[in-house]
Amino acid sequence: MLAANMLDFKNYLTENGIVFCYSGYMTEDILHGIGTALKKKLDLEEVDRKVSKAVFAIFVEQVQNIIRYSAERVPQDHDESMRYGILSVGYAGKNIFVSCGNTVDNANAEKLKTALEKIKSLDRDGLKALWKETLKGETPEGSKGAGVGFIDIARQARGGIEFDFMRLDAENMFFTIKAYI
Repeated sequence: MLAANMLDFKNYLTENGIVFCYSGYMTEDILHGIGTALKKKLDLEEVDRKVSKAVFAIFVEQVQNIIRYSAERVPQDHDESMRYGILSVGYAGKNIFVSCGNTVDNANAEKLKTALEKIKSLDRDGLKALWKETLKGETPEGSKGAGVGFIDIARQARGGIEFDFMRLDAENMFFTIKAYI
């Protein structure tokens, strides 16, 4: 049964074009390790340099999003915590995709959905203008960065982005974003 379950999982990944998948608690060390493996994989496949850079940039933004904002976490020393998420990289036709998912609380989910709907509605020039405007503005409340992460993802995702939310319970939703390069 163990082998059958793992084989089913492997087949699911293969059928969905997924060549790399990580599910677990994320840290900066894991970001670095996965990033190194991802770069090597893209080099071995001789992926165009611009595409490879975009894949890597999106990967970093998505993992940092999990590290900073996932609501599913395990407390550690020094008031830091490891946060849980899932990440996958694969192929959809000729496009490479980078996708991640993590738990968010309902209040953040609504803000995130509004922001992503705006980002998704913009063309390249609109994304560039929003990026500049956001950098010049105040750091968004609750943000642990400049607030441009999802804008950067959309700017790098030449094939567009998709996102979705699924209610988990009264307080939380599961959030997923997928960027196509």
